[in-house]
Amino acid sequence: MEKLRVIISGGGTGGHIFPAISIANALKEEKPNAEILFVGAKGRMEMEKVPAAGYKIIGIPARGLKRPLYSPSNIGVAIDYLRCKCQAKKIIKEFKPNLVVGVGGYASAAIVSVAAKMGIPVLLQEQNSYAGIVNKKNGKNADKICVAYDNMERFFPKDKIILTGNPIRKDIAKATQQQKEEGYKFYNLDPNKQTIFVVGGSLGCRTLNECVMNELDKGDMFKPTLENNGEYQIIWQCGKFYKNDVDSFMSNRNEPNVYYSDFIQRMDLAYAVADIVISRAGAGTISELCVAEKCTIFVPSPVVAEDHQTHNAMALVNKGAAIHIKDANATAELFPCVKKLVKDVPAINRYQENIAKLAKKDAAKVIAEECIKLAK
Repeated sequence: MEKLRVIISGGGTGGHIFPAISIANALKEEKPNAEILFVGAKGRMEMEKVPAAGYKIIGIPARGLKRPLYSPSNIGVAIDYLRCKCQAKKIIKEFKPNLVVGVGGYASAAIVSVAAKMGIPVLLQEQNSYAGIVNKKNGKNADKICVAYDNMERFFPKDKIILTGNPIRKDIAKATQQQKEEGYKFYNLDPNKQTIFVVGGSLGCRTLNECVMNELDKGDMFKPTLENNGEYQIIWQCGKFYKNDVDSFMSNRNEPNVYYSDFIQRMDLAYAVADIVISRAGAGTISELCVAEKCTIFVPSPVVAEDHQTHNAMALVNKGAAIHIKDANATAELFPCVKKLVKDVPAINRYQENIAKLAKKDAAKVIAEECIKLAK
């Protein structure tokens, strides 16, 4: 094999795109002369994020199935899928890959299926504890399937599964004292106060934002109670979609204990200073929290396919590694839970120790090595 040539396909959300980019980066570290081509869905965020990471991407007209499955609009989705398969065949013939990697999402369906039929080795990477529909369908065609959770033989042939964990950003790690000090300065926080980090994601989370705003409206968020002495502060990622609403809400308020932004520029430093993290339960975020060793309260999104965020969260909750609060119950339960937990240092330490046991720190490297083996 003169040069490693790999197609990586998938996308639609950051949960698929960023692991794909991490795998590409790890492949380039192992094989600097490797040629990598991404295939994504036209109009989706991968068409922006992948070039920004330095890789070429080709867009195909992939679309996800509508619910319910008998929806008339799925006729158009099926027609586009056939078009994608034709384009996939053309892309593969021109690029001549040694391997195709599918990371899930509807953008990967056609390219993985066509590659398998053409006799090209296929590796799948499944981020979630409940496998997505595209990876489940293509599992029988794959040569290897890299997963992040136990018991994935429910979805895939057992002999093809490799437990690797999810690829994450290189700068995420257990915080050093120096990072903590840097984080307090960066976010203008008090190192003598406990810190809660509310992670709404890049677009934002209505439920988490409303919970924070409701507490601020009550005016007692930072007042001493029987459960805590009021000495805590918040980093709040409100998300791009809700930024204007939150700006309006915060415009006439004096909240020295709150740092908020639509986007967190230094996630490593936010994790470093956080004593408690409140988050949705996307697979990539969970993998980062495990490596960062953070005590976490998960409020899974109720509107994702197959309710996979709840499955992700419960995989940790069942091992004593996190707390789960349903989205529908968050308004009533989230901050009472926070106020009770924030000064329960033994409980925080216990959750940190348990979540650390689930960390897979070298997932991207391990997956890249499997890619290279399979390509040979």
